[in-house]
Amino acid sequence: MPKSESYYVVSNPLPSQESDLTVLFAGESQTKPEHRLGPKVYDYYLIHYVISGKGVFSSQGEEYELGAGDSFVIEPEQLISYVSDETDPWHYCWIAFTGTQAAALVASTGVNPLQPIINTKRNRHIPVLFRHIQQALRSKQANAQLKSIGYLHLLLGEYCEILSASTLASAVTEAESDRIVQQAIHYLSTQYAEPITIELMAESLGYNRAYLSRMFKRHTKVTPVTFLLKLRVDKARLLLRERLELTIEQIASSVGFYDPLYFSKQFRRWYGVSPSEYRNQIKSL
Repeated sequence: MPKSESYYVVSNPLPSQESDLTVLFAGESQTKPEHRLGPKVYDYYLIHYVISGKGVFSSQGEEYELGAGDSFVIEPEQLISYVSDETDPWHYCWIAFTGTQAAALVASTGVNPLQPIINTKRNRHIPVLFRHIQQALRSKQANAQLKSIGYLHLLLGEYCEILSASTLASAVTEAESDRIVQQAIHYLSTQYAEPITIELMAESLGYNRAYLSRMFKRHTKVTPVTFLLKLRVDKARLLLRERLELTIEQIASSVGFYDPLYFSKQFRRWYGVSPSEYRNQIKSL
């Protein structure tokens, strides 16, 4: 059964002219399918909270598919557009505000034009605060401005708490991935002379190969295969310089290369000369 379209907005009856923070208006709407706003810019801050349904918010060349529990923040002069879903159009509420302190308050939550989305995970306080702001403005009493500002501060405080928790979780995840990569580096650094593979390393450490490789490259900027090859070549270079009694084949085998031709190819790749040429250079010094 299609949802009945609705639209409601209430303005501040006594907006201040030059204030640190002023709530301009607040509203709520059950949109129709594919209801679109923009591309356009606003000259004030505008925060939407999705109560139900779905839609897409576009900003800074990015598109965000949003649903119930998501909020999106629009900053002044930011080119944006948003459209409701074709089959499950969103029902959202919003608040518009401005003032000399607005930018600092929004920034303090962790929101910025490159990260305009807040997933509130069904935080029950968020929609209640939006409704309180609507009620304060609708009362048209002398305290409407103060009450709406108070609720706005509480709303931004909720967003700040949500984003801070998200940042902390990311930091923990980053620390965990760094620990995994350090395990892999230790494994390669101690097992490089053996006939190991990245599959064997992943199995030994208990991680999925693709996941481990992805984490490794993100932290070291090289793949595990490249890291292992460079490690073996560097160890061979040290032996070529310090163990002159060993043959090229013996050195290759000692660092995990069991094909002398492949070893020579990799050595030339990294140092521009063959192993024998490098050894001759060392002897001539």
